[in-house]
Amino acid sequence: MILPIYGYGEPVLRKVGEDITPEYPNLKETITNMYDTMYHAHGVGLAAPQVGLPIRLFIVDTEPFSDSDDVSKEEAALMKEFKKTFINAKIIKEEGDIWGFNEGCLSIPDVREDVFRHDTITIEYFDEDFNKKTEVYDGLIARVIQHEYDHIEGILFTDHLSMLKKKLIGKKLQNIMDGKARPDYKMKYVNKKGR
Repeated sequence: MILPIYGYGEPVLRKVGEDITPEYPNLKETITNMYDTMYHAHGVGLAAPQVGLPIRLFIVDTEPFSDSDDVSKEEAALMKEFKKTFINAKIIKEEGDIWGFNEGCLSIPDVREDVFRHDTITIEYFDEDFNKKTEVYDGLIARVIQHEYDHIEGILFTDHLSMLKKKLIGKKLQNIMDGKARPDYKMKYVNKKGR
């Protein structure tokens, strides 16, 4: 089932997500619905707060990035196959070079800005079957994970921008809150009922 994506300004996007247990109600269905929603909106990641759930759950599928001219053949091959569910994730280390990449977010349609992040992360998480994992990722995969991880920490990519950049996109952010954004997917806006 395709869920509405919560837009910039919705309070749930600012909550630090809570850990969940395998007994979380309808967990498999929630994960399936999140994948349906992400694919419908042509995203590469989606976090539970973006569909109104203040829990530590996010999904990633980097396959759309595998066609990019900016990545090596090796990285493209990895991204083509990279699809994972992260539950109760904790980034335990960020290291390597800090580099910029033009990021966007399904909760902040029509806004894209360069965000600087570490190249390599070590992350602990549970998969959808609650198997515990500790893994190291780098490059674009690490970046997508960091972006989604921020969501379960109540952080948006716009929080990484300078005061000047935030000022420049202020009108666009207000338009999203007022329900004036018109992406080709269903959204829930803080200042507007419906849609």
